[in-house]
Amino acid sequence: MRRLLLLCLAAFLITCGGSDRNAENPEIGDKIDIGDDRPAHHRTSVPGDDDDDDDDDGLEIEGLRGKLEPYDIQAGIEPHSGALSNCYHKRIRKIRYVGGKVELKFEVKRDGSVLSVQMITSSLGAWPIEKCLLETSRRMKFVKPKGGIAEFTVPLDFTSSRSVRWLGDARGELEVEESKLELQTCADEASTAQPDAVLVTLYVANRGVVKSVGFSVKGDTALPDEWADCAEAKAKAWTLTDPRGKITKLSFVYNP
Repeated sequence: MRRLLLLCLAAFLITCGGSDRNAENPEIGDKIDIGDDRPAHHRTSVPGDDDDDDDDDGLEIEGLRGKLEPYDIQAGIEPHSGALSNCYHKRIRKIRYVGGKVELKFEVKRDGSVLSVQMITSSLGAWPIEKCLLETSRRMKFVKPKGGIAEFTVPLDFTSSRSVRWLGDARGELEVEESKLELQTCADEASTAQPDAVLVTLYVANRGVVKSVGFSVKGDTALPDEWADCAEAKAKAWTLTDPRGKITKLSFVYNP
């Protein structure tokens, strides 16, 4: 039966997946406990587990200029938890082998609106999902940070229902050594800035067809959506080594 992706927003370690969940019987977790001093109006029930010992695990809540409390970050993310879940669940029906970890870095302005969101880590390898996560995150609204612009990171974990064969870093770089040069033209073609460095993750299926591609930034320059749109199209036109009935996953660093 069809597996359901559950978005677990516990202590801000957002875990999406869980292959033992049945799509016909979704389960909702208990209330999140962020601390005894949390105001009562912040105590809301969201999808998640009840691990009380890791309240700040994986989440940086204080930046160089401003600060948001954990329960304020939760309050901003919680209304969008279903949309974040759907980013993955609605796009994996034909690519159920797609899965991995994602980390989003937020900058929140003085008025509580989102200044920027960057995918600073992603082994997911699916730009449509990653782009949806970014677009959803950009629509979030938080309370006004204390002290100015606040920065924090939110990790997500997407569990696939099928296994893949990972290639090592050296093998992955060798596999795309010539092909990745095609990405150099994307800045001009998309009329956008050239990113400093990008981690590219992709999946290869029968006859060497690239089935899915994803990105995360490794340099200081933001990754424009337009550049990633172009790079995804180019990479999905590549023909790499035939994995002979398996799904192969590899990653490489693109430096323009």
